[in-house]
Amino acid sequence: MSANDNPIRLDLNNPVFQEHLFGLQKPDRNAAMDTLRKIRSLNWGQLYRDNGLKWEKIVSARPPQGVDAIYSLRITQSRRCTAYREGDFLRLLTVAPDHDSTYGRK
Repeated sequence: MSANDNPIRLDLNNPVFQEHLFGLQKPDRNAAMDTLRKIRSLNWGQLYRDNGLKWEKIVSARPPQGVDAIYSLRITQSRRCTAYREGDFLRLLTVAPDHDSTYGRK
């Protein structure tokens, strides 16, 4: 069994991610929770291939020390979040207010 067959474990403990998530309007917050539920049911290979989530490496932003790369994925129809993989954990960092700000552009 490869590491991509392992189930995803969500880490929602980042205070910035929590502030962004809880600050969403109710419809977006509900959509984000549905997406998180979906991600929890996937393995890593499924996440990488899912066309709706659109997992993408962010090359325009420098990852924090000790993190190989930061990725974005669609958390609602109009919003993306940033995250990185650490072992089997998907560590969520932010929910961007709009698509371009996910990539450090405005």
